Amino acid sequence: MFIKKHLADLILIISLLIIAITLVFVVNCTKKTGAQVDVEINGKYVTSYSLANDGEWSLNGGTNILVIKDGYAYLTYADCPDHTCVKTGKIKYAGQSIICLPNKVAIIVREKDSGVDLVS
Repeated sequence: MFIKKHLADLILIISLLIIAITLVFVVNCTKKTGAQVDVEINGKYVTSYSLANDGEWSLNGGTNILVIKDGYAYLTYADCPDHTCVKTGKIKYAGQSIICLPNKVAIIVREKDSGVDLVS
């Protein structure tokens, strides 16, 4: 009985690991690389930048510096106290975002400009 109980536990653990690995694989394989980043300040759309064009832009009167390089977007500077937005790192997949709450700046990766705002 003792061995059967542990065997059932082992089978359950292995099954859960297989399911988890499969889910991670599916999620990673279905990620879509974004085409642009949308910049929102204070909850309002401001502008978009293509991820295909490298550059550096000052946002929100210089409170944040956005860099796009090699298809990735990231913040290199923020005058907020915690710098969480800078520590977020590089983003390039549709749906990823960098948010600077103190400065009310949001950088959101989009697949392409559809011309339709589905949020409002």
